[in-house]
Amino acid sequence: MQSQTFTSHRRLFGRIWPMPSFVDETARPRRGENNRFKALAGETATLGRLGTLEVRLASSAADIRRAQRLRYRVFFEEGEASATIGARILQRDSDAFDAICDHLLVVDHAHRTPLGPSVVGTYRLLRQDVADAHDGFYTANEFDVGALVSRHRHLKFLELGRSCVLLPYRNKRTVELLWHGIWAYVVRNKFDVLLGCASLDGIDPYALSLPLSFLHHFAQAPEIWRAQAKPERRIDMNRMSRASIDQRAALRTLPPLVKGYLRLGAFVGDGAVIDYQFGTTDVLIVLPVSAINARYIEHFGVEADRHAA
Repeated sequence: MQSQTFTSHRRLFGRIWPMPSFVDETARPRRGENNRFKALAGETATLGRLGTLEVRLASSAADIRRAQRLRYRVFFEEGEASATIGARILQRDSDAFDAICDHLLVVDHAHRTPLGPSVVGTYRLLRQDVADAHDGFYTANEFDVGALVSRHRHLKFLELGRSCVLLPYRNKRTVELLWHGIWAYVVRNKFDVLLGCASLDGIDPYALSLPLSFLHHFAQAPEIWRAQAKPERRIDMNRMSRASIDQRAALRTLPPLVKGYLRLGAFVGDGAVIDYQFGTTDVLIVLPVSAINARYIEHFGVEADRHAA
């Protein structure tokens, strides 16, 4: 939920002068950003806690930079994404959307740094009202979500993106705490629909025929909730007949995050998009809050005692 535009070697080295300016978009607050952090002050109290782990919203630009460093470590150092020169210099994954998003953090109080407890998990949250006031949703770079939003003008959308968890913390506890924080944020702000991109590793559609076809035949959104991949970037997901799909085998090929969304009740958009910078094939996730399985609302809800602040 994922990347900046891929830069080819020709574009990268064909223009040496002037040297590129590696501007940190989060270092210069946009109009009203300080007020935004002040408004968040009441929300940054713990959203949930499990043992030494705490989930909360970022309350400063320094918090956002720590989330960006985690993303860089996971996406570029642990993963196979191709970092831009600017990202390598800053050792952070960042883009212009960071300055207008809220950032959900999981921190571990058992492992502290001079800046506070270590950030071990993060999700980026973009509210519809904020997206409308700026450049729209990040997801709109790959999918025509504008038409989807227009069909549901009476509903409030929230975009989820840039999710990652540090390797030693990729377990049920951390993921549950992230989802508890998301649900608390959704309830507090009365959102009706969650959306964003989810990634399958790899950029070869033929190698991904089984998971893509499974999602197309068994998880595609009904027309009222469907959004199309941008025509110029669209990859057909219908690569195998429905009858030929071994559903259990297909499920085993899906990333845990995608399976988690499906268990919650999410739908998938029409068509996939290749993200060359991150080496992934992206699908659109659409999750109406009304479609969330009731047992998960009880499990992650703000009244869940094991996650209580």
